[in-house]
Amino acid sequence: MIDKELVAEKTRNLFQGDKVIWVVVAILTFMSLLTVYSASESVANRSYNGNNAFVLLRHAVMLLLGLACMFGASRINYKKYSKLLLLLFWIAIPLLIYTLFFGKNLNHAQRVIGIAGVTFQTSDLAKIALIGFLARVLTLRRDQLDDFKELGIRVMLPILVIVGLIFPENFSTAAMLFATCIVMMFLSKVKMKYIFGFIGIIVVAGGIFMLVSFAFAKDNRSATWVNRIERFFSSSEEEADDTANFQVMQSKIAIAGGGLIGKSPGKSTQRNVLPHPYSDFIYAIVLEEYGLIGGIFVLALYLILLYRATRIMLRAPQSFGGLLAMGLAFSLVMQAMVNMGVAVGLFPVTGQPLPFISMGGTSLLFTGLSIGIIISVTREINKVNNDERDAEIEVAEADS
Repeated sequence: MIDKELVAEKTRNLFQGDKVIWVVVAILTFMSLLTVYSASESVANRSYNGNNAFVLLRHAVMLLLGLACMFGASRINYKKYSKLLLLLFWIAIPLLIYTLFFGKNLNHAQRVIGIAGVTFQTSDLAKIALIGFLARVLTLRRDQLDDFKELGIRVMLPILVIVGLIFPENFSTAAMLFATCIVMMFLSKVKMKYIFGFIGIIVVAGGIFMLVSFAFAKDNRSATWVNRIERFFSSSEEEADDTANFQVMQSKIAIAGGGLIGKSPGKSTQRNVLPHPYSDFIYAIVLEEYGLIGGIFVLALYLILLYRATRIMLRAPQSFGGLLAMGLAFSLVMQAMVNMGVAVGLFPVTGQPLPFISMGGTSLLFTGLSIGIIISVTREINKVNNDERDAEIEVAEADS
């Protein structure tokens, strides 16, 4: 006979940490399987003789690996990530340099490298590494953050190096990572004049780079950025019919067709027309099949993740764990917001997947790793709070 209490106890021990985050991830995983199965029909017809099941199986394997990374990361004491992510930070710099010069071309940009037959986007590794590095430095040096020289060497220079190496080939990722770093600096109570000065330096340096790059080479990423921004703000019919805006047009058609409650799962028609409906524009398929209600529900899941990370930050203010969890959560949620914003036409087109929903490769592994680290922080903080509560109960019982 099965002991239900024993099973429940083992389950609680298995899924330690913030239970709400575990539930959010479970729902996102389920949504991912449903939506990718429907949205991948075009790629299945094109590359796998219409075998949707094979595409789904491959995606399910990557999802399971991502969940395995998340589970494994959640079981490690978050304090150990202080040194682990510091090591990754120093590994990420040469990897980014190598990618910049020798990376494989993906969508007209050198963003990925191959190691042992597996390709991955080095910026995904660099994001986690830089956030962990900053959480460590901002915590250890919190009494020295009023010194601009110390702040510049310990905090601003590492941000400039990582963001600067990502920027030439992946503007959107560099911009989001920089925004995450600014938020972490703000939460660490760095003086606002230093923060605004740093933002000004980055904006001027980035603008100069783009102008010089665009002036000397027309067929490069700078030209692509400028063209996308020009078309985004253009209202002429000629520009609207440009192939670069074809994705946005088809995405809006999918959203309009979904209405309030959607066409129901698997009933999308735009999946056969919209480029990359299983990755960059998967949110358009969500809105078409599940309607505005489904779209708001998915949006709410990411906001819940950010809210839970904010609670962690409030429970452990100016600590390594609080900054680490908040930085990782903010980065993931910002990426989700950009993906959704592109799908509904709020932002220019960029290649950002929807975390834990879009079909992907190693990006799912790094997303799982990020969420696992966040859960690890919640697990240890809950343990400390429980120990303190037990100590208070013991004192109260002793006094009674």
